[in-house]
Amino acid sequence: MVSLDDAGDRAAMMKMNAELRQAQLEMLSAQCATDRLRLRYSIEEIARNGQRDILRKAWASASALFEYYNAIAKQSPDQEAFERPSPALLSEAQVKSATERLARYLHEQREYFRPVARPLERNERQTFEPFFSSALLAEVRIVALGPQRISNPPFYLEARSMGFSNLPDIPHMSSLTFEDVLVFQRELTNRGLFHALVHAVQVEVLGLERYAELIVSGLMRTRSYARVPLEAHAFRMESSFADNERSVFSVAEKVRLWANQGRY
Repeated sequence: MVSLDDAGDRAAMMKMNAELRQAQLEMLSAQCATDRLRLRYSIEEIARNGQRDILRKAWASASALFEYYNAIAKQSPDQEAFERPSPALLSEAQVKSATERLARYLHEQREYFRPVARPLERNERQTFEPFFSSALLAEVRIVALGPQRISNPPFYLEARSMGFSNLPDIPHMSSLTFEDVLVFQRELTNRGLFHALVHAVQVEVLGLERYAELIVSGLMRTRSYARVPLEAHAFRMESSFADNERSVFSVAEKVRLWANQGRY
């Protein structure tokens, strides 16, 4: 076991945090799979009909992880960072209603901004062609708002009353993706445009309804928009692009992979 305090090795500390981040992402995938179970089946149904050895192994893994990270939390100098938020307890009907309202909002904003949006410029298309399909880049439109800001939608009041306390503050977001319309509220950069394009691909691959559903379920589970898997994956690919633009990969293939593996 490496002692970072004794070694004083900055490189070792960076490696440790990279491994911790990877572990957190993999646990987030497990949370996604568990969330699908929770929304589809009751606890009683799983307890009664679930295969015994699989349930036992899942329980053992979850218990071991809890004990390990709980021990870390108890020794942390920042105890407040580990206060556990109470989860939102929504019925299936409420989840469906929230999903429908979010999908409708995203589509309405798309219809509102599309007439005043511009296509990608030639240099922008050339920059992103290695990562995105030509068809998507031809269809996408951009709006730069300048000093204007988009207000939070009216349904935020009801969402907060249901327990969603960490909703994204839309007026302070750098960009918003409304299907194939990308609206920027700050300076338009290649990195910011890449991030917004990733969300456009997610909508294209998953469909608007499923995309909205995954945002709602992700907020229910993580209590933080930045930790919603759709957003976390977009940040992950954005970082890969920003670190090395010459390292080419297909965003659509990565989105399909995460979707097929149930990581959203």
